[in-house]
Amino acid sequence: MSELNNGQKSPQNEALWADDILLSVRNLSVRFKTSYGVVSAVRGVDFDLKKGKTLAIVGESGSGKSVTVKALAGLLGENASIESGSAVLSGPGGKKTELFGLKRREMRREINGKRIAMVFQDPMTSLDPTMPIGKQLMEGLRDHLGMGSAQARAEAVRLLSLVEIPEAESRMKSYPHQLSGGMRQRVVIAMALSCNPEILICDEPTTALDVTIQSRILELIQELQRKLGLSVIYITHDLGVVAKVADEIAVMYAGRVVERGLSDEIFYDPRHPYTWGLLLAMPDVEMDSGELYTIPGNPPNMVGETVGEPFAPRNEYALNIDFRREAPMFKVSETHFAATWLLHEKAPKVERPPRFAKP
Repeated sequence: MSELNNGQKSPQNEALWADDILLSVRNLSVRFKTSYGVVSAVRGVDFDLKKGKTLAIVGESGSGKSVTVKALAGLLGENASIESGSAVLSGPGGKKTELFGLKRREMRREINGKRIAMVFQDPMTSLDPTMPIGKQLMEGLRDHLGMGSAQARAEAVRLLSLVEIPEAESRMKSYPHQLSGGMRQRVVIAMALSCNPEILICDEPTTALDVTIQSRILELIQELQRKLGLSVIYITHDLGVVAKVADEIAVMYAGRVVERGLSDEIFYDPRHPYTWGLLLAMPDVEMDSGELYTIPGNPPNMVGETVGEPFAPRNEYALNIDFRREAPMFKVSETHFAATWLLHEKAPKVERPPRFAKP
């Protein structure tokens, strides 16, 4: 098992220039100033998003998932600052754009909506309740793409049809409150797609929906991804959702990616105890008992400096070193990495939960 240090050449570092990498994020750290002190919300995050693929970022509330993608989209609040990091977006002709080097107005003009678009959890925060949905779509098309009224109207109807809004022409006159939750989310997706972005960031887009509608929205996003050639970043705490949509998964805890790999690697060969806990907490129809597993304890308070591995107090597999030093990222395979001391060559062998034990 090899350890990957920050200064060491690795497959992750080389991937920055791979032809199929659309977005490459390295060493992203974000802090918030609060009345309680400085919060280290994101700490040294690395990941790649490949063209036409879906990356799911998973973890409990407060793990830093949403802050990570808001940093990429330039949507952090005034009390937040990017302390370090690089986010390189590849473009036509091999052009590379450093997102964190752009000014706010450049982000709005060149990136937001046009190259990176977001779909949020609650569609009502993205929709104006006083305006018909057709007018809202048309305004965006006129403002961002310079369309005339007739062209914008035709395009708005097309977008509503694209996201499977029935009777799209007549629905143009509907107000958000006249639509179901699932329909409102479809409208928000249509808005996100209006400027033909390359990357669609979905931040818990189905959490407020019932299971049936949730499943259909997931299918719709996948269909749109195939049809339009989108790359998708999916933010969720629900591993059931991840299993349906993700090509690759990054597991976050306390602001850091603690495991990253292909979907099958994370689900069938997880290596970090936190990932074990998340997977064990998923409902299983074959369970003999009706009891669900829960990870003991609570996520840590990330105000100020941390000592040791933040997950250590909740980790039944913790080693003494976990309480003194955070683990580096260890390489499991060319596509699979995990930050746990259990992967160190000198670590004692532990018996993994039976569900993840190798035959």
